[in-house]
Amino acid sequence: MHVLKSIDLDIAEGLSVGIVGPSGSGKSTLLMVMAGLERLDSGEIHVKDTPLHAMSEDAVADFRGRNIGIVFQSFHLIANMTALENVAVPLELANVPHAFDIARKELQAVGLGERLGHYPGQLSGGEQQRVAIARALAPSPSVLIADEPTGNLDGATGRQIADLLFAKQVERRMTLVLVTHDVSLASRCERQIKVRSGRIEQTGDSIREGDRKALPA
Repeated sequence: MHVLKSIDLDIAEGLSVGIVGPSGSGKSTLLMVMAGLERLDSGEIHVKDTPLHAMSEDAVADFRGRNIGIVFQSFHLIANMTALENVAVPLELANVPHAFDIARKELQAVGLGERLGHYPGQLSGGEQQRVAIARALAPSPSVLIADEPTGNLDGATGRQIADLLFAKQVERRMTLVLVTHDVSLASRCERQIKVRSGRIEQTGDSIREGDRKALPA
């Protein structure tokens, strides 16, 4: 079964993009292809002028670890590791110097400086997602990908997490691509893409040009 069909999409550097569509439309698969977590049967995928479709899985994983941060709906934290360890261990595995210092700084940046030694089971859903965001930001990626980042959270907590994602995107001048069922969340992005039955149904700006955030040249 072909999940994506005739997709032709360019995303400018530094832009925030919301991908919306009904369940089963292919939006999460599109996101996973962008991140190099799903392989193409045909076609090409380029991220920062790097041809992911032509690279080995190990090479794609290495590129992703250095350039793409990923935030999932279900957090995907390691239960028997503290918040600090959850953020630091991927850096250590990538041989990044001072991994725990970087992890501590990132957790402080998302408001969890007092929760470093807590395990996921001791954290609220919003706090767990903040750990996941800190983990995604720790390698200083140029692209941040989020798959339903507020889907498992209540309304108020979801808005706080959304505020955090957009604030970090602007602060670090990253490209942000998020999949969401929440049209109001997608409308906060500078560009909105609607996907249906594996095809791009509509794409365009979500906000007025005069309201656009400053983007890198």
